[in-house]
Order: sequence, then structure tokens, then C-alpha cells
Amino acid sequence: MEKNEEDWDLKFDKFWLRVAGVGLVAGLIGGGVSLGVAHTWENWQTSMSTKVPSGSNKSGGATVKKNAATASTQASEAYAKVQNAVVSIITYESTDNSNSFDLFNQGSQSTTTNSLTKASEGSGVIYKKSGNVAYVVTNNHVVSGAKKIKVLLSNGKSVDANLVGKDATTDLAVLKINAANVSTVASFGDSSQVKAGQDVLAVGSPMGTKYANSVTKGIISAPKRTVKASSDAVATTVIQTDAAINSGNSGGPLVNMAGQVIGINSMKLSSDGSGTSVEGIGFSIPSNEVVNVINQLVKNGKISRPSLGISAVSLSRVEPSQLQSVLKLPTNVTKGVVVMETESGGIAAKVGLKQYDVITAINDQKVNNIGELKTQLYKLKSGDTIKIAYYRNGQLKTVTTKVE
Repeated sequence: MEKNEEDWDLKFDKFWLRVAGVGLVAGLIGGGVSLGVAHTWENWQTSMSTKVPSGSNKSGGATVKKNAATASTQASEAYAKVQNAVVSIITYESTDNSNSFDLFNQGSQSTTTNSLTKASEGSGVIYKKSGNVAYVVTNNHVVSGAKKIKVLLSNGKSVDANLVGKDATTDLAVLKINAANVSTVASFGDSSQVKAGQDVLAVGSPMGTKYANSVTKGIISAPKRTVKASSDAVATTVIQTDAAINSGNSGGPLVNMAGQVIGINSMKLSSDGSGTSVEGIGFSIPSNEVVNVINQLVKNGKISRPSLGISAVSLSRVEPSQLQSVLKLPTNVTKGVVVMETESGGIAAKVGLKQYDVITAINDQKVNNIGELKTQLYKLKSGDTIKIAYYRNGQLKTVTTKVE
């Protein structure tokens, strides 16, 4: 229907557009450290050659003992269950190289060669292996626009990937790869059972493949949080976590302490409306929704949703002077969706909606912008009744029809 489903507000990260170079400065701070290291080298050699029974302290120095079992081993065990199923995803885009003028021929002559350059890096998780094929779930925004996709497995092997299907609304995509080198597949847990305060792990490739298979630990901050990536985006219910999520983590799993995937990391809040920096607010697509979407993508290659068959704009984006002069709206109507064009054969055209009609409600639920219009539409399925309230030339009208 509308063409801006993939728009992201500046308040949110797109998670991974390009891998930013990260310089780690490894060196000595001050002269004392280097002096101390040189001075103790001989003593270190001597201590290494002295055999001291485990647990004893004959020399009066410290000893190393076995780690006592702690709760942290649970996190390590959970990570071990998914570690080899988590992958890095590398995408490539085409680059045009043109020579626009040939000095040895009359006039201009354009010659263009296309080459591929690395465009982005993200994360994914292998969730299914069937015969010679393995399936990987990731974010739509990680692979959107890619001309070529590669998957870097946990064992360091790089394999080509094919796009099975993607969905901008839920920000999910499925890839398939050769399963020859796949040893582990992840399992999904029930996201409806997650609770605030529950320990979780985020696994992926923050800052790209250099830090592949990194794991961070946090808690569930809220099991159900309704967010919108922009004012015109569909409102989505996500899991909020404070586990560290950075550029490159997109598409990686959020894992419970049983080693099950309960979410796919998708975005984080980086700043508030005033530009104040925000930390520890990340969002994951719940596993129950993930499973529903990826099963449809594997079966059909896409997700089919109701559409009115219109191009439209949120009323808030219309010049105030045109609300009455062009749209002839009552002064108390300031929110809604303006129909700019109808598609032949679509629901809107069939029920007689026209250019400059202003939709204000779907099934008696107010729609203040395009995002809310989509949210109400996507609740419906084929055969459901849809009631549309709209203004035309200042008059409120309603029309009812069936969703096809």
C-alpha cells in the first residue's frame, strides 16, 4: 500500500549501515608498567620452574584453584547451545564506474562496468536444516538492497546465501545456504512466557565480523513494549532488553538461559527526542512472531496483508493552510490519512474513495497517521469486514466492505 514501510526515524539506529572501523590502542600506559614487566621477567621464569603441588602455598604466594560452580555457568551453557548456530551476514551492492567522454570519438560515449562492494555486515541464526539446505533468519534491513549475500559460519567458513523471502513490516528475512558445514541449529522458545527481570543473552557480530560471535548478558526490561520506528511505521510489540546491542548485532538471537532463541534483535533506542544519549534500551522481535513469519516466507516468499490500494500521506504532513482550503476539513479534524491516489481494483477504488478523501478511522478505531492505518489493516484477514470512516468536502462518511 504505502511505500515508506522501511523508513526509520533518526531516534532509532538502523543498526547496521556500514561497518565503522574501530581502532583499539594496545600499548603501555606510562613508563612504570614496562619497567615492571622487564624487571619481573626473571622472577616469572623462576616461579614457573618451581613445582608446587596444586592448592599448596609453600612459597607464600597466590595459587590458582578450580572455579567454584556459580550461576554464571548457566549463561555459559546457554551460549554453548547456540554459539555454532549464530552467523555473520555480509552483503554486497553494485558500484557503477563510468567514463562519460571519449576524446577520440565524436560526441560523448558512456561505458559502464558494474562491480560489487561490501555494503553491510549483520548477524543471523541458523534455525533449520533440511537435507543439503540450512535456513537462516535475520533482519530485513540487513539484507535489503543486497546484490550478493555471504554467510560467515562460526567455524570461519564463508558460504554464498540466497534470499528466500523478506518482510519489511516485521523486519525479518530468511536466507538459505548449503548445509554441508552446518553442525548446529538453534531452537525457538516461547516468547509469551518471558518475564521482566529474566536473564538473557544477545549473540551476534557487533561492529562486524571482527567481533563475530560476541555474547552480552542482560535482562528482560519489558516483555511487551509497543514501539514505532517512525511516526508512519506500523506499531509493533517487541521485547525490551538491556543486554548490550550494537551495530552489527541486527538479526542475531536473544537467548534465554535454556539456550533457546526468544527473539531476534532488531533495533535500539540511541537518543530521545531532545537528542539525549540513551543506553541499554534494545528491542527484539518476539520468537512466536518470528516463527509465524519465517514459516510463511519459506512457503510463499512473502507475507500477504490487507491493503486499501492507495498511496497516501499523513494529515500532519499537509500544510495547515490547505486543511480547509483544499481538503475542506472541519477545524477540529487535525489527524488522519489523506488519499492521494487509488489503485484500480483495490478496496478503496471499489468503495468509491477518491483523491483528497481523509480517512480517520478503521472499524471505529481512530487512525491518526499512516502507521496507525497499517496497524488496523494488518489485524484483518481475508473475508473480514472493514468499515472506513472518512471526510470528503467537510462531510463525515462511512463505507463497509469485505477484505479480499
